[in-house]
Amino acid sequence: MKRLTAVSAAAFLLVICVSSAVADIKLPAPKTEGGMGLFEALKKRASAPGGDFPSGDLSDEELSNVLWAATGLNRGQKGWTVPMDRGLPPYVNVYAARRDGVFLYDWGANTLREITKKDIRPDMGLQSFVAGVPCSLIFVADGEALAEFSDEILRTQFADVAAGAMTQNAYLACAAMGLGARYIHSIKENEIRSALGLPDEDRVICIFMLGK
Repeated sequence: MKRLTAVSAAAFLLVICVSSAVADIKLPAPKTEGGMGLFEALKKRASAPGGDFPSGDLSDEELSNVLWAATGLNRGQKGWTVPMDRGLPPYVNVYAARRDGVFLYDWGANTLREITKKDIRPDMGLQSFVAGVPCSLIFVADGEALAEFSDEILRTQFADVAAGAMTQNAYLACAAMGLGARYIHSIKENEIRSALGLPDEDRVICIFMLGK
């Protein structure tokens, strides 16, 4: 009986360890050729209505495409399509909030790094419809990366300009793929900061909703 009890206890601990293990997601390579032309995408670029936002989940490939476009490293190592001062790596981090948790996008490895398994979507936006959106990208100014700018106004301006360009890239990618998208600035910053475990110097800029 003691033997069976010990085995059962070991099995239980194994289940707990497996269930609590970090679940990073390696995304498929983004599709970087073909597709809709730029001027057609500009004409189709629009914010989906909040009250009737598309409820379908994105595939990993579609999410990879949007993140590739948003981050702005779209010409290999030749440069960014997002204005980064002196060609620095992104000083705006992108998180993806889904029903299976929140992930930080690692642009170098094209991988989602798990931050938490908690579904924080109901606690992110001031509008009720944000809670039901399949995936929301969270744009966060990286205080450590911006530390070399001694002027706080400059730090804010550089991060906001970068985030604006990143969300515009994401809008165009969504238009080209027929995905629903919407920029949201009315957010519950304290709740998001707490869920992501952000340091004091980081700042939540906006969220960007995705669905199809």
